Amino acid sequence: MAVLEAPTLMPPEFKPMEAAIQLRGVSKVFGTGDSRVTALENISVELPYGEMVLLVGPSGCGKTTLISIVAGLLDASEGEVSVLGQNLTRMGGNRKVRFRGSKIGFVFQQYNLLPALTAVENASVPLLIAGWSRPKAIEKASDLLASVGLGSRLKSYPSQLSGGQQQRVAIARALVHEPRLLVCDEPTAALDAASGRTVMGLIRQVAVQPDRAVIVVTHDSRVYDFGDRIVSMADGKVVEILGKGQRPHE
Repeated sequence: MAVLEAPTLMPPEFKPMEAAIQLRGVSKVFGTGDSRVTALENISVELPYGEMVLLVGPSGCGKTTLISIVAGLLDASEGEVSVLGQNLTRMGGNRKVRFRGSKIGFVFQQYNLLPALTAVENASVPLLIAGWSRPKAIEKASDLLASVGLGSRLKSYPSQLSGGQQQRVAIARALVHEPRLLVCDEPTAALDAASGRTVMGLIRQVAVQPDRAVIVVTHDSRVYDFGDRIVSMADGKVVEILGKGQRPHE
């Protein structure tokens, strides 16, 4: 499969009224007393619609904690969190679960595919959970898998697919319910360079639209060219935000 290059996806006439993600003084503390650990400290950032944002930094710097708060999987200890125009800080648990299920898609490093299900069955899972009929869920999942180059592998099981193919199934699963925010945690870590670039190209091509946003946690400097901006973290803080073509200090 040919390597996909990052397209220009932000039309100049599109001017969203608000940022996709707004964090104001966000901190996260785990434990108390001697076991107290500050994972995030006073983070304030705004991330726009229509961009792929790469979140980078050394292991243990707070990247996974930050995306977990943005995705509504964790609550901040302090500060305000607004995602897609919704204040997650004030959102109740059940409403947050519904919001996450309808508005956010996840792509994981280890794919997390169900081994007993075929590719198309794996990709249809979010729709089945949302109450779609099986025939309609399978139809939509089939179309999406075809769009990422897996139209001939719909009935293949994960064990019959390469790592790059499994990650494409995972991307289709994350996008099948048309989320407005896509969160990817090290999506290329288990892939070779060519497969990693193909996966990043697919994420851009399919997911980055003017009314959507994408955050990718990565240690893979080989894919920095795909980011519209890079948010660099260290010791639970954002240390710099770089534009396209810039590189964080190593």
